[in-house]
Amino acid sequence: MLKVLLSFTCLSGFLLANAQQKEGTIVFERKINMHKTIPDEQMRAMMPEFRTSKHVLLFSDSVSVYKVIPEDEAPDPFASGGGGGGRMIMRFGNDGGDLYKNFGQSKSILTSELGGKNFLIVDSIKPQPWKLSMETKQILGQTCHKATRKMPAPQMGMRVMTMGGPGGATTKDTTVQKPVAPKEMEIVAWFADNIISPVGPENYGQLPGVILELDIDNGKTVYTAKEIKTTVEVKELKEPKKGKVVTQEEYRKLMMQMMQNQGGPSMFRRGDN
Repeated sequence: MLKVLLSFTCLSGFLLANAQQKEGTIVFERKINMHKTIPDEQMRAMMPEFRTSKHVLLFSDSVSVYKVIPEDEAPDPFASGGGGGGRMIMRFGNDGGDLYKNFGQSKSILTSELGGKNFLIVDSIKPQPWKLSMETKQILGQTCHKATRKMPAPQMGMRVMTMGGPGGATTKDTTVQKPVAPKEMEIVAWFADNIISPVGPENYGQLPGVILELDIDNGKTVYTAKEIKTTVEVKELKEPKKGKVVTQEEYRKLMMQMMQNQGGPSMFRRGDN
């Protein structure tokens, strides 16, 4: 009887280990509550309450690539204004490039294009002090555990450009900074017990399983997994090599210099995660 029990226990452990997923492809929907994110009432009145986009996370047990899924060629309701008035272009998170992570090397690389040149923004993968919970829920058939952490809320600013003048010349206003009083925001993540990889949307991760749902600051930004595949194209997980290697601070300086010298389009940026 003891031999039968031991055999059953070993078999159950073997089947459980083999059932665990260590690579795959996940499609996320990101929903940003613009009215909660933007403090200026006049700006809020110019745009819909929510902005929704699709993203894909490709991963193995130690490497991941996160990128935006291009939207249809349609007018962007968040690029307001016309030829005779102000124009705002809003960018959030990693909308402009792919985010590569190698957890074995503790390295992340964000690809970006600026002024017609390609850049590789290299950074280290920083620790994320999550607090794990026994609370669970089902997401796409996966049992997920809850994890929470707190972090400083990002600072926000706006730069306004006006179009017009002789010959359609561009004139620019002084950059307007609207700092938000420092405060903490809560991050709530739900990670899958059975998908063993420390990955998640954007810069979030380092949990015992893949994050399938993420709520930032009480609904300001919510990521929700919409589709899970158990396979991934290995070639899609290669480290990007095309571009000049820079740090985040070096890239910020280049971007600000370009905006000041060339009068590029305005942008409203959300702080880094």
